[in-house]
Amino acid sequence: MPAAAVKSLVPGAKTAGKEIPSTDARLRRTCSWNALQGYDYRWLDVSFEVSGSQQEAQQEYQQRVKEKSGGGAVPGLGDSAYSVVNLTTEDKQQTREGVVMVRLSNALVIVTYNGSDFETKKAPDTDEINKGAIQAARAAVGALGGGQSQSG
Repeated sequence: MPAAAVKSLVPGAKTAGKEIPSTDARLRRTCSWNALQGYDYRWLDVSFEVSGSQQEAQQEYQQRVKEKSGGGAVPGLGDSAYSVVNLTTEDKQQTREGVVMVRLSNALVIVTYNGSDFETKKAPDTDEINKGAIQAARAAVGALGGGQSQSG
């Protein structure tokens, strides 16, 4: 992930990120960033998964989209992309989470971006989280050297 994207989405996070151990590092790699600035918390998680073929990747993509209802397509990102945002509340603390799934050839890029305000107990706007997740997905796909990289 480009450092500028991390700084924009997760203010105060170390731009190097933290790699999450994988059961098979040849097939899946994940990095995450999180930071608390004042009372504002943000978390960004980016996974890259490689399938044996484009058809396998398409089937995996379709299965994951089916599991995440309520979202919509993201035009101009990879071969196909889908975004969904949900709000959860735990102990009166709201968290809003956006997930963007992108298929690019035989690879899946999965971005999870969420946030909370620990002072107000409220979550950021749906639009802010959705745009942030899509921005991160565009940057991640761009890092793979592919995909249509329109701004938005």
